[in-house]
Amino acid sequence: MKMNLFFVEDDPDIARLVRHHLETAGFTVRHFGSGLGVIAEAQRQVPALFLLDIMVPGGDGLELCRRIRETPMLGMVPVIFLTAKSSEADRILGLELGADDYIAKPFSPRELVARVKAVLRRFERPLSSAPVKIGEIEIDPSAMTLTVAGKQVTTTATEFRLLDYLARHAGRVFTRDQLLDAVWRDTSYVTPRSVDVYVRRIREKIEPDPERPRYLRTVRGAGYRFEGPK
Repeated sequence: MKMNLFFVEDDPDIARLVRHHLETAGFTVRHFGSGLGVIAEAQRQVPALFLLDIMVPGGDGLELCRRIRETPMLGMVPVIFLTAKSSEADRILGLELGADDYIAKPFSPRELVARVKAVLRRFERPLSSAPVKIGEIEIDPSAMTLTVAGKQVTTTATEFRLLDYLARHAGRVFTRDQLLDAVWRDTSYVTPRSVDVYVRRIREKIEPDPERPRYLRTVRGAGYRFEGPK
């Protein structure tokens, strides 16, 4: 069965190019010329991935990504930004909003297809089925749910996998490169800076005070370590 992708792009030439290459690669692509109606349609038919231009009519792609992440049944669907806004600040903003990758225009169609496949492969890796409980945090990989102090917390799939990996290796220090290899799998297009962004997002969801983390600690000059509260 072909994976269905939702693609939001207002430029018809780019839309035709991207759609052609993705469909040639075996995907089904549903194209939207604006952000209007995307959330409603996705709730009717949840896509395998969202590919979003940032500057589109009917609300920008950043806002659309934010709404996707706030919609329970869509919150864990991977999101890739495809945009002419290519500065490091724009990339970091996109990741902070919950994107799983960020592709700058102009782009190589072959690279685009490769990166879509890389993000989807990241979500295929089976997780251990045994729940993990440390302090007030409970991670249930079979349901892909995170509970903090008795309340369920929404995460993206990338956030969940990173947290699950760190919690299952509590007490061990990992460099950014080691985390990229373990969680992202295909690291050709991901930078160590992405790890920092995701760590910050996870801290905002699990820590009583993200500025003074109890669980997800920074080890200066080395990387990150997950540990139980003292």
